[in-house]
Amino acid sequence: MNTVDEVILASPRGFCAGVEMAIKALAWMVRTFDAPVYCYHEIVHNKIVVDRFKNLGVVFVDQLSEIPNGRPIMLSAHGSAPEVVTAALEHGGYVVDSVCPLVTKVHHEVKTRAAKGYRIIYIGHEGHEEAVGTMAVAPESTTRVETLAEVAALENFAEPVAILAQTTLSQRDWKDVADAVTVKYPNVWSPSKSDLCFATTNRQDALMEIASECNAIIVIGSENSSNTRALEKLARANGCKNVYRVNDASELPNDLTGIVGVTAGASAPEELVAEIIRKLAPRKGWREVRIAQEDEYFPPPRHIRQLQLAIEIVTSTMLGGSLSSRKIVDDRKVSASTVLSQLAS
Repeated sequence: MNTVDEVILASPRGFCAGVEMAIKALAWMVRTFDAPVYCYHEIVHNKIVVDRFKNLGVVFVDQLSEIPNGRPIMLSAHGSAPEVVTAALEHGGYVVDSVCPLVTKVHHEVKTRAAKGYRIIYIGHEGHEEAVGTMAVAPESTTRVETLAEVAALENFAEPVAILAQTTLSQRDWKDVADAVTVKYPNVWSPSKSDLCFATTNRQDALMEIASECNAIIVIGSENSSNTRALEKLARANGCKNVYRVNDASELPNDLTGIVGVTAGASAPEELVAEIIRKLAPRKGWREVRIAQEDEYFPPPRHIRQLQLAIEIVTSTMLGGSLSSRKIVDDRKVSASTVLSQLAS
């Protein structure tokens, strides 16, 4: 039985701006269109979120051929290959690309460097959806690496070399591999600002801040979430022997004691944090350690904004209202966690 004294919450934790945008976008599609709404790949890598949307009639597919012609389609936040985006637009009745703007930035960098004749060394996990979609932007010009051994095995390219990365990598894993690429190719080009997601970095720094105080650390998130696995790995690397990655409170061990640290991957909803605190029932309560304030906001995808505006104009006109006085909903003021809770009720 757990005898937890205190819970320390790492902050920032949980949903990043890109996940906020993607979840609210898919929720809007669920409310706007009759089921089923189709999503190419999981909208985000979180079992709880994906299962909730499945219960609302969303069908997640790995091939566009699985989608009947004319149905609404959403493309996941991890980014899709250019040919997938083109095929979806030809295949779907209404298509929303919810790719995170930070991933779009890397896609643009790949396209630009490839057009200038560079060999791109891309640091990313084999088979990860973001890596697959990014490499597909310029497959003939891109070589993926993940380990120091893979960097050592690279040939001496005749063309100039550029280095780019999957946004959700651990900064520590990325740095070692990036340093090795720089040593091998001293004139390598790199972007002026790191490709690593600011939210991923913030969550790792927040975990580092509390790790030394904790007898155990709980990382909330799914196994297929790259940034969640990076948090788990980071906690172990900092000497914490009792590290547990859980999808929800039901997976918590029953023998936790002392001080327990809690964090959540960038696709894990805040409601899971609350559930876990209730389950741990710390004798001295909980406290939060915040190392950064995240104010970043990504607006809804362009196609949703366009349709929302069209609906508002048509509705106002049909009801005889004034376009200048129509009510504008501020998407910033509604969190994705709130949207998910409302969908479940």
